[in-house]
Amino acid sequence: MTDDAPELRASDADRERVAEVLRDALAEGRLDMEEFEERLEATYKARTYGELTPITRDLPAHAAGTGAAPAVSMRKEPVGSGSWADRIVGGEGSSAGAAAIMSGFQRKGRWTVPRRFTCFAFWGGGEIDLREANFADHEVEISCVAIMGGMQIVVPPGVEVLVRGFGIMGGFDHREDGAPAEPGAPRVIVSGFAFWGGVGVERKITREERQRLKERRRQERLDRRAERRELHEARHELRERRHEEREHRRYGER
Repeated sequence: MTDDAPELRASDADRERVAEVLRDALAEGRLDMEEFEERLEATYKARTYGELTPITRDLPAHAAGTGAAPAVSMRKEPVGSGSWADRIVGGEGSSAGAAAIMSGFQRKGRWTVPRRFTCFAFWGGGEIDLREANFADHEVEISCVAIMGGMQIVVPPGVEVLVRGFGIMGGFDHREDGAPAEPGAPRVIVSGFAFWGGVGVERKITREERQRLKERRRQERLDRRAERRELHEARHELRERRHEEREHRRYGER
């Protein structure tokens, strides 16, 4: 496990795996109801692997019959392929540059960013949106010259950004400079200069991804409600079972 693994964000599937182990432990008598409820609540509140790992550390692997191994592995394997690998496509790129003179330009949607993209704005502006873009290489450079104009560069989460531009009575946005990158993600270098103008850099998810996150949060709320119902039913069944056992012992003694 890498040193930063505990800080990695946990997914819904990770939390559900831990919750399943807790249910098994309750059924096997390894946890009582109070412990189960406390750990389950901590599971659904957990946001990172570091918060999830201790919850099942003292429980054996399911169906293994021994306590030799942790019940749930919180190891994040390196990414060898996937979305970023699929988006670094090589080639020359869709276009080498863009210009806006008392006008504007856009590069957005499905397009391929070349190794070097040059853009110029004079009394105008431009938008360079990389959220759905492919990349000609692992490292691309966007060179911006903004004179009494402005440009906005939008990058998706996970991309590494290095800002090397400067401003003369203007400015370059350095807020995203040096943010941690995801494994396999491309690097975007923003260079150039702004004179009485500016170049902004921001991270945004796509509208589709925002909708997916909204639906995920809605599903999480529904899952928590269902979990609370299951807890209530399990607690009721446990009380009934204990009552039956007490009655059985009482009448058995007679």
